[in-house]
Amino acid sequence: MAKAESTAAFEAKCLTAAEKMGFELVDVCIDKEPAGKYLRIYIDKPEGVSLDDCEAFHKTVRPWAETVDYDFMEVSSPGLDRPLKKDRDFERNLGCEIEIKLFKPMDGTKILTGTLAGLHEGVILIDTAEGRKEVPRKAAALVKPVVDMEGIEEVDLSGDE
Repeated sequence: MAKAESTAAFEAKCLTAAEKMGFELVDVCIDKEPAGKYLRIYIDKPEGVSLDDCEAFHKTVRPWAETVDYDFMEVSSPGLDRPLKKDRDFERNLGCEIEIKLFKPMDGTKILTGTLAGLHEGVILIDTAEGRKEVPRKAAALVKPVVDMEGIEEVDLSGDE
């Protein structure tokens, strides 16, 4: 249990640092992968985070990570399609199109897409083409916004002018 306690203490320090640096601490997690344990820290701010922001935050929190059992540490933006995990994530995305991936099928499907209508007492309310659905939060493996890529300019990476 010492590892979990040290991770919680580390996360608390990250939260304080993020607030002082003008970031939102989105998540701190440890992911086990074939190459080892990744300590991943996600930060954000309204205008988005830069590589310099991630580097500055990494340098700030690195000394505190000694109490955490990990092999690699990453600091990054959660991205445009950042998962909705906390109540504030659901509040921020009210009225937006979301996708819910379920652990088990509900009404014959494991994926629901629609407009987030709310979160009430642990139940996600989503307006789908078939009508309003109520999904227990515990039944959702992943909830994320649907990113509309239409209207985004393509970038020519070939180097040709």
